[in-house]
Amino acid sequence: MKPRRFGYGYGYGYGYGRVRRAAALLLLLLCLCLSSLFLLLLHGSSTPLEPAAAAAEARVAEAQAEVEEAPLPPGNSKVAFLFIARNRLPLELVWDAFFRGDKEGRFSILVHSRPGFVLTRATTRSRFFYNRQVNDSIQVDWGEASMITAERILLSHALKDPLNDRFVFVSDSCVPLYNFSYTYDYIMSSSTSFVDSFADTKAGRYNPRMDPVIPVENWRKGSQWAVLIKKHAEVVVDDEVVLPEFQKHCRRRPLPEFWRDWDRPIPAEAWKAHNCIPDEHYVQTLLAQSGLEEELTRRSVTHSAWDLSASKDRERRGWHPVTYKVSDATPRLIKSIKDIDNIYYETENRREWCTSNGKPAPCFLFARKFTRGAGLKLLDSSLIASK
Repeated sequence: MKPRRFGYGYGYGYGYGRVRRAAALLLLLLCLCLSSLFLLLLHGSSTPLEPAAAAAEARVAEAQAEVEEAPLPPGNSKVAFLFIARNRLPLELVWDAFFRGDKEGRFSILVHSRPGFVLTRATTRSRFFYNRQVNDSIQVDWGEASMITAERILLSHALKDPLNDRFVFVSDSCVPLYNFSYTYDYIMSSSTSFVDSFADTKAGRYNPRMDPVIPVENWRKGSQWAVLIKKHAEVVVDDEVVLPEFQKHCRRRPLPEFWRDWDRPIPAEAWKAHNCIPDEHYVQTLLAQSGLEEELTRRSVTHSAWDLSASKDRERRGWHPVTYKVSDATPRLIKSIKDIDNIYYETENRREWCTSNGKPAPCFLFARKFTRGAGLKLLDSSLIASK
């Protein structure tokens, strides 16, 4: 009997078809797994990269912003702020707020501090001051001609920028009373320099040995915190006549008005040297000697409090300007300074009524001397650097 092909054929065909379907299903499952794994890996790698890239870009932008100075559109006349400091700038954050008020690149900054001191992220918290120190600074001693040499160094650097049109000497204890725009317009609206200058009749400052190079009739006194137009800044830098006389005939000595130990007598040797306090006389005398007084507004725009001889605080007596502490930093103080609209010069019987752009205006744009704490208190209270 022949075998039945049906049974054999059916069984074989059925087993083979089942194997093929199982293999196809397994292959389909494998493809699905691989596709899912690929999508998962792709999704997992892209998600953390996006914030990482954004963070990196933010860090780069932040670093660029820190070292980037104010934009400098071509053609804008600038005010050069020339800081005279010992080392750090204790009121840097006050000035940072002030300079942030300018969006048109209308200022430049230079700092004269002790030789070797560099303004970096480690020494200043304001990006506006990064690397703004001059590289040829000198050691400055109070009451010596080195102070006016430092001023000349600052001016010589500032004059290298052809856009600098006004030059403001700033103390490291000085604060701006108004915002940048008001200050800029006030300074630029005047075609004259602001130089506190008056005839000095006090004995002991003028050295007769300066005559005839500097005759006594040209001897002037005033605050060193001046604002100069470019022409007068160039006169100071180019001077080769008046400066040598100050260097030759001015020597520091403790005058009675600067003597701190009130219970001790003035040393006899104090009178052997002749002290003319160069920074209070040089620019004023030079400009008078040069016949330029008609081109001056003969007052300062920086306020200092001098007449505090009646104070119970020993540090506030004498002729050094008072240093305002945190307890002094009040709305009343700032208002009293801003309300001053005239200055009287007793030695010349002259009263200067303060104007800006032909209209009555406050006399002072800046004030000193403020401690760091006092300056920050004023800034936090929006009493300064704002209008």
